[in-house]
Amino acid sequence: MTPVQKAVWFIESHFARDIGLDEVAAIGGVSRFHMSRAFAAATGYSVMGYVRARRLTEAAFALAGGAPDILSVALDAGYGSHEAFTRAFRDRFGLTPEEVRANGSVPEPDLMEPLKMDETYLDTLAAPRFVDGHALLIAGFGERYTCETSLGIPSLWQRFGPHFGNVPGQQGMIGYGVCCNFDDDTFEYIAGVEVKDFSSLSPEFSRIRIPQQRYAVFATTDHISMIRRITNTVWSKWLPNSGHKAADAPHFELYPESFDPVTGNGGYELWIPIKS
Repeated sequence: MTPVQKAVWFIESHFARDIGLDEVAAIGGVSRFHMSRAFAAATGYSVMGYVRARRLTEAAFALAGGAPDILSVALDAGYGSHEAFTRAFRDRFGLTPEEVRANGSVPEPDLMEPLKMDETYLDTLAAPRFVDGHALLIAGFGERYTCETSLGIPSLWQRFGPHFGNVPGQQGMIGYGVCCNFDDDTFEYIAGVEVKDFSSLSPEFSRIRIPQQRYAVFATTDHISMIRRITNTVWSKWLPNSGHKAADAPHFELYPESFDPVTGNGGYELWIPIKS
């Protein structure tokens, strides 16, 4: 796993707060000199230039969606004033924040979408364990994604993070990333926790009931930025050759208490539903 891949994951999961090159370099395990050059060589962007562009892109989406308070959007994007935000926004998109909000659309050519991380197969994949999982009630924040827009999932976790540990009825401190409600082109992803019931949840929370199910469980201590490669290897290489069939049920990522959402280390598991 390269320092740049770790950096991309960290930026996508934390760009809403104040982060700098030193912190990004530390996550990648290299010096700021190394990170600044490696990131530019791999992506064509400076580290902080990418951070600013991602913040402005998210701001543009918020404004196109009708965000009523431009100053709040500016502050969320890391700008201390309406004027500074407007200058940076116009430099990037050629339009003012007010114009994007009035138009209700985002200037596509100037968007900075999340950089795509490595999705090639792993050379080796640890054998899974098989578990008869109990029924789960999961509550959290959910969004619909396509395969392409799923690169934005880390930012969903970023939004849910302040609620972790404070969800009404929360059971334990394990995180769940649930993929569910599939159609031909999209799926719903819920970043959440297990709850006792749904009765005390406010409307902002998405919720799903996961029935009792048998799973192939893939545990890893790899950095979180490896998750797409691991997932791709499981679904495209392991499962077709395993003699097992996938069940038509939600599958999920399980993040134990050892997982550190700041560094992306600590291990996690992929729970893949299989037919009994």
